[in-house]
Amino acid sequence: MAEQIYSVSDFQALTNQILETSFSGVTVEGEVSEFKVNQNKYVFFNLKDEESSIGCFMTVWQLHYPLEDGMKIIVRATPKLTTWGKFSLTVHALQPVGEGSLKKSFEALKKKLSQEGLFDPTKKRPLPSPIRKIGVISSIQAAGYADFCKILNERWGGLEVITAHVQVQGLVAPEQMIRAFKYFNERNEVDVIALIRGGGSADDLASFNDEELVRTIASSKIPVITGIGHEVDQSLSDLAANLEASTPSNVAQMLTPDKRAVKREINNLVERSYEAIITHINTSKDLSTQYFTQTSDSLLRQIDQISQKIKGYQQLLEHVNPLNVLKNGYALLRGELKANAKIEIATYKKIIQAQIINIKERKS
Repeated sequence: MAEQIYSVSDFQALTNQILETSFSGVTVEGEVSEFKVNQNKYVFFNLKDEESSIGCFMTVWQLHYPLEDGMKIIVRATPKLTTWGKFSLTVHALQPVGEGSLKKSFEALKKKLSQEGLFDPTKKRPLPSPIRKIGVISSIQAAGYADFCKILNERWGGLEVITAHVQVQGLVAPEQMIRAFKYFNERNEVDVIALIRGGGSADDLASFNDEELVRTIASSKIPVITGIGHEVDQSLSDLAANLEASTPSNVAQMLTPDKRAVKREINNLVERSYEAIITHINTSKDLSTQYFTQTSDSLLRQIDQISQKIKGYQQLLEHVNPLNVLKNGYALLRGELKANAKIEIATYKKIIQAQIINIKERKS
């Protein structure tokens, strides 16, 4: 059988077909060298270690972190044989790794965005009050998300929470979080968006310094609050948000009043109104009829003001009463969200025991 002879173009195409079949995407870590940008459109650099070097190519709009020679990065790419016979990686996403590279990238991007006014405090909007509906962007499997939900229910309860389940670390995390922000903004159904993630290493939190994600947060029509990592951690996403909390639990505290404190305030108002009534009654005994009338009018106005305040608190408590939420056809789900797990579903009149068959992510 005669050996098949390929043209150069056919061989190049066949090689790329084999590469795409064998490596639909590869993740490679190395050090940047010979970094350059051509025509403000195309990015070229080499990725190297102690023994080897690979050429890399990407477009400027895909470059979400500042790069320079010597920085250590991880890339998600497709291997390719170019038409001029050079083997290279076509990069789809990248992220700095290691303390030194992360710090360089962070400071460079922070300076750039600060000069654009992206972090200007005068542009930040206060959170609405009261908050009835919260959009949450987080991994529902993370401990930080569990802490957030626990504190939220302990402090107030009855709030409607819509969660966009995303990855919160790794190369695909920024893109998923950006899509979640677009989802909430397009529907405009929530009062506030909470971006939360528990503690982790600097590499784990690197996704929150993605330039496109930071710009998405800054341009959100809906106010954004962040709770990323621990108190000592600060990301560019934090700086772009309307309000920065120290942890996911702190986000829950900042979004809700403490129902115990509200009840104490109501009791104090009732006690003060009672004391005011008794004091005015006792004082009015020794006053003339004209002055008594004036005092009575003042007393009635004061009592009316206190009554209105109490009524406002009562309406707020009634609005977020979990039973009223259930009356509207909603249900509460308790238990661990994983396949085959047993859960409890509470409706207005029934408690249902069930088992999860399957879990799928909802596509936006």
